[in-house]
Amino acid sequence: MVKANTTPVFVKNYAAYQEGFPIICNEGGSRSSKSYSIIQLLIMLATQKKGLRVSIVSHSLPHIKRGAFRDFKEIMLQVGKWDENQWKATDFVYTFKNGSYIELFGLEDEGKARGPGRDILFVNEANLISKPLFDQLAMRTTGQIFLDWNPADFNSWVYEVADDPKNKRIHSTYKDNIHNLSREQIEYIEKFRELPDDFMWKVYGLGERGAAKELIYTQWKYYDKDPAGGDVFYGLDFGYTNPSAMVKITHYEGSNYAEEVLYQSSLTVPDLISRIKQIVPGRTPIYADAAEPKTIEEIYRAGINILPSDKDVWAGIVGVKSYPLYVKHGSVNLIRELQGYKWRKDKNDQVMEEPVKSEDHGCDALRYAIFTHLTKPIQRRWALGVGGEVIQL
Repeated sequence: MVKANTTPVFVKNYAAYQEGFPIICNEGGSRSSKSYSIIQLLIMLATQKKGLRVSIVSHSLPHIKRGAFRDFKEIMLQVGKWDENQWKATDFVYTFKNGSYIELFGLEDEGKARGPGRDILFVNEANLISKPLFDQLAMRTTGQIFLDWNPADFNSWVYEVADDPKNKRIHSTYKDNIHNLSREQIEYIEKFRELPDDFMWKVYGLGERGAAKELIYTQWKYYDKDPAGGDVFYGLDFGYTNPSAMVKITHYEGSNYAEEVLYQSSLTVPDLISRIKQIVPGRTPIYADAAEPKTIEEIYRAGINILPSDKDVWAGIVGVKSYPLYVKHGSVNLIRELQGYKWRKDKNDQVMEEPVKSEDHGCDALRYAIFTHLTKPIQRRWALGVGGEVIQL
């Protein structure tokens, strides 16, 4: 066995592998060592068995590079197994001296799911790929399959796989890995217990499945007096027939204070530039709908500090819900939108992980601002549940 520091999650996966479960599902919270433990096990198996073919797969190669590959190389170095001559960077394949190999690839090109087969498959953040893609991978796998994910989704095919009695579901939280975490990492996770919306704590702290609440923002409160200081920035959603909506955000002492400052239809770009200059002081940043780069460029050339926003809707909503939210009295349209901003439902009346696309101009502007300005890359990957320093384990 490869000598390395392991957690109970490794032990459970190893036991499930020995028992022969066809699919071993790792579902749990942030920093629980899910991915890390599986990769430790795969390295151990590749060194023990001659000619073993192992695939580590995710939805994209960038995700693989900043997550699974970094863990793979770190573990290999720790156990004294890494040999640069055995690594083929062009193909992302490491070949062991006994003929076994571990390949890593993303599924940006869906044809890769229909490529050569393997003995063992690990799908990292499996909820981020489609069931048909998984089926293509699975039918080309002769041995066992490992899956992992943070259970942030309301509904996902991975839950059906995990709940099938012939498969093994392994639940974990950061407490399974607590001896390997710094005090700062533990505090980072446990602070979500204090947020007014318990979604983040349940999913990323306790590793519980997302609760299917139809209304998206349920915990915001009103305020009247502006904060005495803080970081100020704006979000802007473009419109013409629909209103252009701009929201001012003041981030103060860990909370966001939102105020509707523009909500008006039939504004041309010159009209919008004029209004922005009346509302936004100096070079205060504005985060706008990135789907309209031409409009952003025109406004930028007018001397306004406007930037394209990160438009990831699901991650953006989680980002907004990560902070206490206060909305100023008088923000009539924004308040109306927040009170009716709901998740879509499918034909079976099940809540989906995308909002109803109606009456959401102020909500979009709110999301553009908070998620893009406050969510650093390391945290953004955490909110998305797609790897990186915070949740890629």
